[in-house]
Amino acid sequence: MFRFHLIVCTQQKPEGVSSCFAAGSLAVLERLDQELQARGLAREVQLTTSGCLGLCEEGPILVVYPDGVWYRRVQIADVAEIVESHLGGGRPVERLIWTDADARQAMSLEHAERFRAAAAARDKAGTLPDRLNQMIRGYMPSRSIFTALELDLFSAVGNGATAEEAAVAIHADARATAMLLNALVALGLLEKDGNIFRDTLETARYFTRGSRDNHRDGLLHIANIWHRWSGLTEAVRTGASIPIERASSPEWTEQFIASMQYNASERAPAVVEAIGTAGVRRILDLGGGSGIYSIAFAKASSGLRCEIFDLPEVVPLTAGYIERAGVASQVAIRAGDMLQDDLGSGFDLALLNAICHMFSAEQNLQLFRRIRRALVSGGRLVVQDFILNPDKSGPLHAALFTLNMLVGTAAGACYSEPEFTSWMTSAGFTHVRRINLPGPSDLIVGHAP
Repeated sequence: MFRFHLIVCTQQKPEGVSSCFAAGSLAVLERLDQELQARGLAREVQLTTSGCLGLCEEGPILVVYPDGVWYRRVQIADVAEIVESHLGGGRPVERLIWTDADARQAMSLEHAERFRAAAAARDKAGTLPDRLNQMIRGYMPSRSIFTALELDLFSAVGNGATAEEAAVAIHADARATAMLLNALVALGLLEKDGNIFRDTLETARYFTRGSRDNHRDGLLHIANIWHRWSGLTEAVRTGASIPIERASSPEWTEQFIASMQYNASERAPAVVEAIGTAGVRRILDLGGGSGIYSIAFAKASSGLRCEIFDLPEVVPLTAGYIERAGVASQVAIRAGDMLQDDLGSGFDLALLNAICHMFSAEQNLQLFRRIRRALVSGGRLVVQDFILNPDKSGPLHAALFTLNMLVGTAAGACYSEPEFTSWMTSAGFTHVRRINLPGPSDLIVGHAP
C-alpha cells in the first residue's frame, strides 16, 4: 500500500494562458520521479498527473495525500526538499503550503465560472474549437522539424552556434535560418542564450551525427513521406498514389530501411516472446529489410536458422545490419520478388512484418497461398501489421496509415482482422488467432495443417 499519493497538474492550455504546465509542472513531475527513485521511495509513493485544478495562476500545484497538503508555485529547486522533509521525514515544507483553504476554493470556483463563460461565448460566436484548430495546424511543428532534419541543422548547431554560423554550415540563407532556429527554440527543441543557439540534451541525442541514438536517417524517410501526403487531395480524387521522383534512389531506400529498423527495435523482442522458438529450426523472413526480426530470433536460439528474402536493392543494406549484429552464421539473405519468385520450402515459420499493408487484398491472398507451400506441416505464418477494426474506422494509427498507403503504393491499405483471417483460411491455414502486442501493431498467426 502506498504511503503517499502525489498529484501534479500538467494540464496544457493555449499559449499565453496561465497554467501549471506553462509554469513548468512537467519538469517538476520529472524531478519528483527522479528523487523518488534515487531515495528508494518509488514503491511507497504513487505519483500521478491531473487535469486542471482551477488554480492556474498559482501553479505548479502539487497535492500530497493522505495529508491533504497543497503546495503551490513549486519549482524544480524545491523538489528535493519536499521529498526529503515531507515524504521522508514527515515534515511538510511550510513556506510552500497553501494554507488558506477558503481562498483556494474561491479561486477554483471562479476559474470554473470563467471557463464556462468563455466556452459559451466561443460557442455563440462560432469560434473553431481548440481541438480542431490544433489538428489543422499540426503540420507546422512537424514540418519545422523535418526541415531541420533535412538540413542537418541540429548537427550544425551542436554545443553552440549563431544563426549566421549555422547558415554557413548548412549552406542556407542566414535570415531564414534564424527564423527556423527561433521556431525550434519555441518548440523546446533548441536553447538560446543571447544570439547563441544550442541543442537540448534530447535533440543532441536523437538528431545529431555521431550520437549513438541518432534517428535522423530513419526520420528522413518520414520527411520523404510528407511530400507524398501533400498530394493526398489528388490521391483521393484519382485513387492513385503520388509519384515522387527520388523514391527509387539509393538514398531513399537507405532511409526507408533505417526507419523500419528504428520502428521495429522495440517490437522485435516482443514478437519473439509472443511466438517463441520451441520447435522452430528454419525461418523465412519475407521483406526482412534490416533483418531486425531475424536478428532477434537468431539471438534467442543459437540452433535456429533464418533466411531473409527481399528486393535486390535492399539486400546489400541487409547484409550490413546482419554483419554488425554478429549473426551472419545464422542468417542468410536472398534477393527476389516475394510476389513472383520461388520462396523455397521446408520452413517452420514465415514472417510478414509490416508487409501486407503494401499490397492489395488479392495480392495478400496469393502471397499467403505461396507461403503455405513453403512451410512444413505444422508450420506457422506470422503476420504483424496495423490492424483495423471490422468497420475500418479505427484505431486512429491504422486509419491514418491506410492513407499513407493510398499516397505511397499502387493498391496498399491497412486491413481488418476478419480480412486477415479470411485470407489465411482460404490459403489453407487453420487455428487462426490474433495476438495483441504493446503499441500500434498486432499479430495474426495461422497454422499449416
